[in-house]
Amino acid sequence: MTHSTRRVQPKMERTAGDPPTKSPGVLTLVEEAIGPDLLEAEQILVEELSSVNPYVSDILQHVTRFRGKRLRPMLLLLTADACGGIRHEHKVLAAVVEMIHLATLVHDDVLDEADTRRHVATVNARWNNETSVLFGDFLFTHAFHLASSLSTTHACRAIGRSTNLVCEGELSQIKERGNLDLTEETYFRIIDGKTAELCAVCGELGARYADAEPGVIAAMEQYSRSLGLAFQIADDVLDLTGNERSTGKSLGSDIAKQKLTLPIIRLLATAGEPAVAEIRQLLAHPDEQTREKLAPFLERSDALQYSIDRALQLAAGARSQLDCVPPSKARRILAEIAEFAVQRQF
Repeated sequence: MTHSTRRVQPKMERTAGDPPTKSPGVLTLVEEAIGPDLLEAEQILVEELSSVNPYVSDILQHVTRFRGKRLRPMLLLLTADACGGIRHEHKVLAAVVEMIHLATLVHDDVLDEADTRRHVATVNARWNNETSVLFGDFLFTHAFHLASSLSTTHACRAIGRSTNLVCEGELSQIKERGNLDLTEETYFRIIDGKTAELCAVCGELGARYADAEPGVIAAMEQYSRSLGLAFQIADDVLDLTGNERSTGKSLGSDIAKQKLTLPIIRLLATAGEPAVAEIRQLLAHPDEQTREKLAPFLERSDALQYSIDRALQLAAGARSQLDCVPPSKARRILAEIAEFAVQRQF
């Protein structure tokens, strides 16, 4: 169900050297800049995952239907382009990070008991949880097999470390389910692991394998990390305010699983009594109407706007990191992506 919220049309401060752009859209710009490179990365992914097993092939074909806008491969390739140029290693790594991301989606849908993603049934809904877990493992192992084909071990180690942190973030989130006293600090630590870390390694690898200077590598890693944090906050707001028809995925899973996100943390911190007592009661015993019942409390508070503002601040911080590379089409698109990551929702 769609709930009314205060909408924002923020004006984000642009990085010096990046001209204002409203048209064409950011995805069109990406296609113009790195479309052929994305296609090559896609082909590498398809070849790595190809299987003579008809059951596996059927699942693979199904999963391609709920792949998103390939944010992580885009980040890696655009960072490489902005830092000196895209090489074959970058295309391999773009395929690797997309496999890792797909694996986390498949496993997340099991954890969230989600039924739809990108308007189609999740793997667990169409088949079963056992298939989802094993297929996610299949994607993980192929990702590391492909990463090991590069001439150095750095990518394997970096992606392995990031994947470990993603899992730690998910485990921390499970541990904190039902904790109605969750702090913002803990929330940010969780999303830094489960979402931002994989984005960060894309920026780091894109710059490193373009032979960028250490300072540039660090800046591009921070750009991507801040972008990932902003993206997750926007998703958390959407889980409370969006509608499944337009998003194409199951919503309300955070409430159903008693996972506190930034808007709810802010709401609990600022709502007066007896509202807090009623909100805590709703969160402690969630059902299909809980999301709807929370809407009036959210609308009377600054929780949604506060969360959106935090996402915008992170996006602006991401853009500021781009000062380390010279003006280029790739840098311009990276700046646009930081804005798009938040504004796509609101």
